[in-house]
Amino acid sequence: MKKILAGLFMTGAIAFASAQTISFDKTTFDYGNVKAGSDGHRFFTVKNTGDKPLIISEVKPSCGCTTPEWSKDPILPGKSAQIKVGYNTGIKGAFNKLIEVYSNDPANNRSVLYIKGNVEDLSAGTAVTTAEAKLTAAPVAEAKAIPASAKRVAKKAAVAQKAEAAK
Repeated sequence: MKKILAGLFMTGAIAFASAQTISFDKTTFDYGNVKAGSDGHRFFTVKNTGDKPLIISEVKPSCGCTTPEWSKDPILPGKSAQIKVGYNTGIKGAFNKLIEVYSNDPANNRSVLYIKGNVEDLSAGTAVTTAEAKLTAAPVAEAKAIPASAKRVAKKAAVAQKAEAAK
């Protein structure tokens, strides 16, 4: 009986050891600071470190602002493929999102990838610059208006003086 159990255990261990195994070049991609509207696509490299074909059945983002793309073709042993992840950089501010990767790896059928970063709000900087320009332009316009009105006052005074002198 012990020999049968040992034989079954060894068969199971060999079958498990000769399975497809998923691994990633990195599990977190940090975008850093990106400009609003810039390209939000990044790539994760997936490698099959096992000896059977690896199949990625689904790549599921945590929200609609993240869009994954991947090949449905099996990844052969020792080969790599890429998962393309796109983040909507029209959404300004910090972000931290997860992407679930489902495969036929018996030990790790669900893997989690993360993307994080900050989309800079450049329009706020432009608005401040525009406001500053308006503030700078107002005193300049006022400065130009003062000499014109001073000239009118001076002209009126000169005319009044001539009129008084003529009397």
